[in-house]
Amino acid sequence: MPLQIVRNDITHMQVDAIVNAANASLSDGGGGVDGCIHRAAGPELLAECKALGGCEAGHAKLTKGYALPCRYVIHTVGPRWCGGAHGERELLAACYRSSLALALEHGCASVAFPLIASGVYGFPKDLALRTAIDAIGDFLLAHDMTVYLVIFDRKAYQIGSKLFADITAYIDDRYVAAHSDERRARQRRMEAYPVCDASVCMQADAAPAPRAVGVQHPGTLKDALEQLDESFSEMLLRKIDECGMTDAECYKKANIDRKLFSKIRTDKLYRPSKPTVIAFAIALELPLDELKDMLLKAGFALSHSSKFDIIVEYFVERGNYNVFEINEALFAFDQSLIGA
Repeated sequence: MPLQIVRNDITHMQVDAIVNAANASLSDGGGGVDGCIHRAAGPELLAECKALGGCEAGHAKLTKGYALPCRYVIHTVGPRWCGGAHGERELLAACYRSSLALALEHGCASVAFPLIASGVYGFPKDLALRTAIDAIGDFLLAHDMTVYLVIFDRKAYQIGSKLFADITAYIDDRYVAAHSDERRARQRRMEAYPVCDASVCMQADAAPAPRAVGVQHPGTLKDALEQLDESFSEMLLRKIDECGMTDAECYKKANIDRKLFSKIRTDKLYRPSKPTVIAFAIALELPLDELKDMLLKAGFALSHSSKFDIIVEYFVERGNYNVFEINEALFAFDQSLIGA
């Protein structure tokens, strides 16, 4: 997927360029991410940095990667947080835009960012994350590149406290109820078959739900007959046309790689993963019923036994179809991300 949030040490990322959250002098390679990158790259990096003449906040400069497993290091200087009334967020967004522009200029296909300014510069972590996602997301709507937001420490990652609380309550209301229903169903089976062989009962509990074929809501009988045998790929392409989107607008908004979309377009019988189906439904801004229809067409369904599904449902019910914001929340709850 074009934008991925990962837990890793940024100095281990196998990408074309990594971004360094540097200081304005670019000359001391001190603590935090800056120090880690300089130690991993070797003394040659500091020597090249000293020749660059520093860097202003919101701007970026590029050096070689030296001993790092990347071709380049892009150095950008984030703003210090001074309460939020001094243009800090715009300066932080400029860090991402400047870095991505340099990466594009030097032919980079992949870039890894830390969460800039969220350490000693004191930027609130939830706002730093939102700014990063917004700036990177806007860039990816216009350009093809794989971008990683690298989180080294779980404590460095934080979505808004109200959003986290709302999603937690939403999950609790549905996830607990779903599991209570499962327990009651299991108890009813045990009461109905008191001498059931244990292995048979386990197989019954584990048996997958039957695969269903999605049903659209066509306007005419002719439409209904045509859509009856429609594959997922055909359904997707039809809905893209109905929404007046281009293919590129759709797969970029879905956080889907262009190569994967090409496979789906050329293979009528392509069998997508569940996150891929949801990604396209999000990009098309389908209401919940139509999202479920698209999932059924691919042989899937939403379940309140899955936190992933419940979080997706939370955003769709509220009309929030920003796949990058949804992925922020999924990552915060240790779930897989949407896209491919």
